[in-house]
Amino acid sequence: MKTLDQDIRTRQFKPVYLIFGEEDFLKKSYKNQLKTAVSGNDTMNFHYFEGKGLDLPEIISLADTMPFFGEKRLILIEDSGLFKGSGAEPLVEYLPQMPDTTCMIFVESQVDKRNRLYKLVKEKGAAVEMERQDAGKLADWAGRILAKSGKRITRRTMELFLGKTGDDMENIRMELEKLICYAWDRDVITDADVEEICTERVTNKIFDMVAAIVNRSPRRAMDLYEDLLTLKEPPMRILFLIARQFNQILQVKELMERGTGRNEIASRLKLQPFVAGKIIQQARGFSREQILSCVTLCVEMEEAVKTGQLDDQLAVELLITKRY
Repeated sequence: MKTLDQDIRTRQFKPVYLIFGEEDFLKKSYKNQLKTAVSGNDTMNFHYFEGKGLDLPEIISLADTMPFFGEKRLILIEDSGLFKGSGAEPLVEYLPQMPDTTCMIFVESQVDKRNRLYKLVKEKGAAVEMERQDAGKLADWAGRILAKSGKRITRRTMELFLGKTGDDMENIRMELEKLICYAWDRDVITDADVEEICTERVTNKIFDMVAAIVNRSPRRAMDLYEDLLTLKEPPMRILFLIARQFNQILQVKELMERGTGRNEIASRLKLQPFVAGKIIQQARGFSREQILSCVTLCVEMEEAVKTGQLDDQLAVELLITKRY
C-alpha cells in the first residue's frame, strides 16, 4: 500500500496496477483514489470494464489511442478473472509496449501468483494485495475516525466494539458512524454505547453456537440456530460458518500443543487477541481427534446436502445435536 500512497502523492504513475485481496473496503478505497489521481473528472479518457469474457482487442485498441486533450488515458478493469487461468495472452503480449500515456488498473478478488499476467504486472507496474487487517491496525484506524469527530474510546471498549463488528472495514466504518451519531455531544464512547447501538454480526452468533456445542448445550445451540433462520440466514451459509469456526479451533489447538502463546496465536491467525483467547477456551473443551471429527462431519453434511441425501436445514440440526 505504501507504493500506491507514494504514487498518488507524487503523481508518478506506473503503467499498470493490480489491486487484489480479501479486504473490499481497501480495494474500493485505493481504486477510487487512483482513479481520481490519474484522471480526475476526465470522462473522455476514462474507460471501465467489468466481468469475464472481455473484448481484449477492444481494450488494447483503446489503450493504444492517445488521450484526447488530457495527459493520461485510464482503463479500469474489475473482476475479469484474467489472473486465474488462461485467456490473458493478448494482454501479456501487449503490456510491454503500451504507450506511457495509458494507465491500466485491474481490481480482482483472487489471483494466481503463477499466472503470466500477474508476473508481468508485478514486473512492469505494481501488484498490491489488500489483506484483512489485524486487530491493532483496525483499532488504530477506528480510533482515528473517532478522533476526527472529537470522540475518544478506551482500549477495552474498542475490543468490545471490534468483537461485535468483526474485521470487515466497511462494516466497522458504518458502525462507527452510528456510534458517533448516537454519542452526539459526548466525547467518550462507552461500553453501554456499543452494547446499545452496534449490530452483532452473524459470525458472532455462529461463535456462540459453536461455544454451545463445545459446552454440550444443544438446546442453546438450537435456539441460536433458530435465531439465524429468523434473520433469513441460509442453512448452507450457517453450515459453512460452523465449519470455518471448527477449522479455526483446530488451528488454535495445534498451535497450543506446540506451546504457542495467545498473542502469537492471534498474530499468526490474524485474530484479535481477545477472540484468540475465546477460541483457546473452546479448543480446551475438545481433544484434537474430536475437533477433526467435527470438521469431517461438517464436510460430510455439506456433501449430503449437495447430493440430495439431506435437506440443508436438517443437516445443520444433525450437526448441532450430535453428541461429541
